[in-house]
Amino acid sequence: MSSNDVKIERESGNVFADLGRPDADVQLLKAELVTRIDDIIRRRRLTQTQAAELLGLSQPDVSRLLRGNFREYSVERLLRLLLALGRDVEIVVRKSSSRRRGRLSIEAA
Repeated sequence: MSSNDVKIERESGNVFADLGRPDADVQLLKAELVTRIDDIIRRRRLTQTQAAELLGLSQPDVSRLLRGNFREYSVERLLRLLLALGRDVEIVVRKSSSRRRGRLSIEAA
């Protein structure tokens, strides 16, 4: 394969969209929420068993969630897990800053 055969494409910023997933925005939001959950668990130095007890899940469910198997979780359920970890969650709806379609995003404070 020569360097002339390599095709370079610009990424969209959403790996799920790049993979052609129809629910890409929601999957990216879920991934970001799970990342926050994982960060909190790590910062608090909780074992998966301790985290499971706080979250009302089994340890194997926590393990699957933290390994990226979150398709079965709704955004609402992930938000509830953040609440169980002692986090306040605010949802802000505002006009898009561009003319394109709105987007879903989270910010950690």
